[in-house]
Amino acid sequence: MTSPVAVVTGATSGIGRWIALGVARAGFRLVLPARSEARGQEARAWIAAQHPGAEIELLTADFASLASTAAVAAAILERHPALGLLVNNAGVFRARAERTAEGHDLVLAVNHLAPHRLMHDLRPALLAGAPSRIMTVGSSTSDRARIDPAHLDSERGWTMVGAYATSKLAVMMSTFENARLLAGTGVTANVVHPGMVATGLIRSGGPIGLAWRAMRPFIRTEEQGAMTPLHVALSPDLARTTGRYFKDRQPVAPNKRALDPVLLREVWEVSNRLSGCP
Repeated sequence: MTSPVAVVTGATSGIGRWIALGVARAGFRLVLPARSEARGQEARAWIAAQHPGAEIELLTADFASLASTAAVAAAILERHPALGLLVNNAGVFRARAERTAEGHDLVLAVNHLAPHRLMHDLRPALLAGAPSRIMTVGSSTSDRARIDPAHLDSERGWTMVGAYATSKLAVMMSTFENARLLAGTGVTANVVHPGMVATGLIRSGGPIGLAWRAMRPFIRTEEQGAMTPLHVALSPDLARTTGRYFKDRQPVAPNKRALDPVLLREVWEVSNRLSGCP
């Protein structure tokens, strides 16, 4: 019997490589999109050292580019018409506003628009591989975030925490809408807060970077941060659980805005337009 295929984004560092390792240990063949071949090769070597015999396919993708995101999705569909798991883990945090070459806010593009496009484009393969799962790595910063669909990609009032929190609320809403659309198909879609993890996500200098480095000894390791994502991605007990938000392996109430059907649909439609979903 052929092993199921899992796509794991953001697997070259942080909790992503531990998620990829856990998924490989569970018997999946891995597809790892990476920004560069060198980073991908490093991740493959690290995973193989922990789990000899892991089947790992590398693809190049820059999730700051929606064109690159669409291209890697097309490549995955061509090579793997059936998928068992999609892990949306790639993410960025920035101290200052940046625009991508396509004109989008960088944080929104990587944290929300790219996974939104992946979930759209890879839906046929997830349906073909059902029972299958979508697991999106979210953040507790989304718990109190606000979102305005009319200004989702605007620089108006941009702050580093606000932009990150909004992007994580938006991708939660996309995941929940996918859960609704895929209900009864055997494809589940859930969101996970991994906890505060000592990763390299925050690379800012100055007071922000200094404060983050000072906190690192007192927060979760990358391996610990991967535990709840792996539980939601792999646990047999959650095979039919969908449209939920998890912390410390338990479902919890999300931001009430993520459950507002009118607002959710508005965010969905804007996200389709911004991400170029056909």
